[in-house]
Amino acid sequence: MDDDDADYMQGSDDEDYGFDYSDGDDADEQGNVDVENMYYTAKSKKEDNPEEALNAFKAIVDQEKVKGDWGFKALKQSTKLLFLTLHRPNEALESYIKLLTYTKSAVTRNYSEKTINGILDYVGGGKGGPVEVDVLERFYQATKDALVEAKNERLSVKTNLKLAKLWLDRKEYGRLTKLIRELHHVTQTGIDEDQSRGTQLLEIYALEIQMYNETRNFKKLKEIYNATNEVRSAIPHPRIMGVIKECGGKMWMGERQWNRASEDFFESFRNYDEAGSPQRIQVLKYLVLANMLTGSEVNPFDSQETKPYKSDPQILAMTDLVDAYQRREVHAAEKILRDNRSTIMDDPFIRSYIGDLLRSLRTQYLIDLIKPYTRLELSFLAKQLNVDEAEVEEILIDLILEGKVEGRIDQVTMRLELDRRQTLERKRYVALTKWTEALEGLHSAVVGKTAGRSAMDGPIQTMGMPPEAFMQDRWER
Repeated sequence: MDDDDADYMQGSDDEDYGFDYSDGDDADEQGNVDVENMYYTAKSKKEDNPEEALNAFKAIVDQEKVKGDWGFKALKQSTKLLFLTLHRPNEALESYIKLLTYTKSAVTRNYSEKTINGILDYVGGGKGGPVEVDVLERFYQATKDALVEAKNERLSVKTNLKLAKLWLDRKEYGRLTKLIRELHHVTQTGIDEDQSRGTQLLEIYALEIQMYNETRNFKKLKEIYNATNEVRSAIPHPRIMGVIKECGGKMWMGERQWNRASEDFFESFRNYDEAGSPQRIQVLKYLVLANMLTGSEVNPFDSQETKPYKSDPQILAMTDLVDAYQRREVHAAEKILRDNRSTIMDDPFIRSYIGDLLRSLRTQYLIDLIKPYTRLELSFLAKQLNVDEAEVEEILIDLILEGKVEGRIDQVTMRLELDRRQTLERKRYVALTKWTEALEGLHSAVVGKTAGRSAMDGPIQTMGMPPEAFMQDRWER
């Protein structure tokens, strides 16, 4: 018994159609035995002689006087043979349309739904080779027509969601946009339960947010992302939340909000991990990237959720990159990136932020490098960082403007001149100012306690000098 028959046997107990069988129907029983034998004989020929098997399945359908379960199973096998083995999608569609007419009474609703989902999966999955868009549309349209007639709204929505995912994968954004509008309309008008409405709404949003991410429509992406946070009473599949949070993380990365990106990537990873999705590995790489860009000293692999993946072959290079980043070893980080193109640099999203990552690492390395010096040639710094002088100059200008480096760039001699003495004097001046203010505060307190004593009236005299003169005297000394 293969998987098809196992599904049928499992699903046969789900519903009772109330068929009555008479003990006197020996001829019918014999006929069923004959059809069953024909079915399994036909199945045994599928691999060696698919054409002969196909003819045998057709004979079963033609022989049955009423639409019974063996006819349904024969049509299922015929559709599969025509589409996957013989690569005749138009004939497969004819067989599938005939199969849909059997779903009303020949088999249980549960088994028919499994069959429909299975056929649509391999039709849209590319297992039978390239499929023309119009053929796919006809398969799905035939399915939707049958489900409308059967008043199976739940499966109809699921089928539309499956088709929408197919259009997304094939980048058929025009068709996807039209279908999403239909899904929104059905969700707003056709589902009574708040939980079902919320769950399906999140599935629709997940499709939309992926489309806007791929088409780089960041305004709409943020609008839909915010809308997902407003959905209540929903129990979505973890994979759906993984998709939403992954796209949210990418959105925050585009806005250079590294901390928020890191938070969303972590939530995405956690949901993908719960769903058992292989996408968790890729999102974990995004999480590591965002965490480094925040400048955090916390190792992202220290958490309970991420620690089991620290030694994963796909993650090992990112682990080494984190270690190099935290040690400020820019040359080691560059070597890791060169040696691990397949696991790091081949991802377009990661590659687009490697420049930011190296810039951050070079900046930290540069700050540490210049600490002992008062004057440095830009050419020397460029050589140390393995970049050109223009980039070194740009980094230094940013550091000076941000107040992280006290100095100036002499663009004639192309030198960095650090104001070590001026910085020290400024700190001393600030300290003396605070000390003088403290003395004045003490003077005010004394005056308050000795009111009427003229010797203490007026500003405090320090060694015969006003506070400002005293501070200057201390400064010059």
